[in-house]
Amino acid sequence: MVAPNQEAVDRFMREWTGDTPIETHISVIYRGPDLVWKMKKAVRFDFLDQSTLAQRRYFLMRDLTLNGWAAPGLYHSVQPITKGPDGALRLGGPSADAVEWVLEMVRVPDRDFFTEIAARGELDGVMLDRLADMVAAYHAHLAAVGGDLEMSLANVLAGNERAAIAAGMDPASVSEWGKAMRGALALRTAWLNRRVEAGFMRRAHGDLHLGNLCMWRGEPVPFDALEFSEDLATIDLAYDLAFLLMDLDLRVSRWAANRVLSRYIARTGDYAALRGLAPFLSMRAMVRAHVRAAQGLADANDYLVAARQYLQPERMIVVAIGGLPGSGKSTLARSLAPLLGAAPGALVVRSDEVRKRLCQAAPEQRLRPASYDPEMDQWVYNDMGEAVRQAIFARHALILDATFIDPAHRATLAELAASYGAPFVGFWLSAPLQTLEERVASRENDASDATVTILRRIATLDPGVRLWHDIDASDADRALSQACALLGVSAKN
Repeated sequence: MVAPNQEAVDRFMREWTGDTPIETHISVIYRGPDLVWKMKKAVRFDFLDQSTLAQRRYFLMRDLTLNGWAAPGLYHSVQPITKGPDGALRLGGPSADAVEWVLEMVRVPDRDFFTEIAARGELDGVMLDRLADMVAAYHAHLAAVGGDLEMSLANVLAGNERAAIAAGMDPASVSEWGKAMRGALALRTAWLNRRVEAGFMRRAHGDLHLGNLCMWRGEPVPFDALEFSEDLATIDLAYDLAFLLMDLDLRVSRWAANRVLSRYIARTGDYAALRGLAPFLSMRAMVRAHVRAAQGLADANDYLVAARQYLQPERMIVVAIGGLPGSGKSTLARSLAPLLGAAPGALVVRSDEVRKRLCQAAPEQRLRPASYDPEMDQWVYNDMGEAVRQAIFARHALILDATFIDPAHRATLAELAASYGAPFVGFWLSAPLQTLEERVASRENDASDATVTILRRIATLDPGVRLWHDIDASDADRALSQACALLGVSAKN
């Protein structure tokens, strides 16, 4: 605390709530049984000035505006702390008499924050899909803005370098990272300009990691969007997503980060985002590195190491997985993806999810039979072809998951990969019909609309000659081991 009034307010709020507050470098959170109040500290930094009462009120109002719509009912109002006739402080009163301002919010149980959910090991596939869906919907709500994305990222990079040095991190290591980052961004100049033109630069959350996500009224929601800098928060949507991906990758598992990436792109169709993943993940890891270093935490250097590793080139490959419904294509794809290529692993593109997006339906929403006519099939495979092109351009591994019963579809995608000089491997999964029927009959809440009847009809079709590797998918673990052996990767993540 640097302002006398805030010292008095701090004592008052501690007595009022009866709990030890949570402090950051710019705020104090006072927790009551059902409500919490945020007070901005009277501080001034190079990137932020909260030294006056008016400025602190402004940033609290920005908090309310930026977060209220995303989590309805979680944020209440900005309220004054005033002095009563007896000189005692109180919450509320005339605005003109305010000695300080606080933002009132509902107190969310600790167990409902995603840091706690992750720590309990409860981030399963369903929850990760819900997280990705939430981020996709959040981003869709945001309006596109213009700007110089390349310059913005250059400024963020320089700011991270300064912050890392100020936090006591090894200057040589920080300098090495900065040089690599500048090289990575320079290679993406044209891509960054196209992102702005395509509307992917928006005033986003800006601080979208596990610590700023919670369950609210049964749904995952973001809170505490970056309110103090429009420059830092006006970014590419893929950079916004990258904080969550980095957090999942380093704090939970690569599988978790991969699941969110693949689901997010399934909902948005933003295959071009792959091009920015390496520098965006690296930048987010460096943010975490210098913040942890400033806090004196021992794992700060681990994040610096990760920031450098994210920039290392990895093997690019296109893998196609075909077979009848129930053969385990999606199970194999999701298990294989974290093991391939650059972080957070190969993008998984499922034809079922592509079809739902093109029909403007949620992945688990069932479609009418007309959505499976030949014209729609071609539309789906054309979209998957675009995923191949964008993944190759990004040098990012890709897994295509579809029945591939039509030889023309198999040939087209393989030829497309070859035309760009990308390695291509095809797997054909097989299992006894009875096993397939049992799997299809037991499906719940899945993107596939295939029924046992559809399976039996497709099983009578001749898939033609296949130049793909046959895999016995009767057992998922054996199928994964066989696929890994053929690809020359370890089956352990």
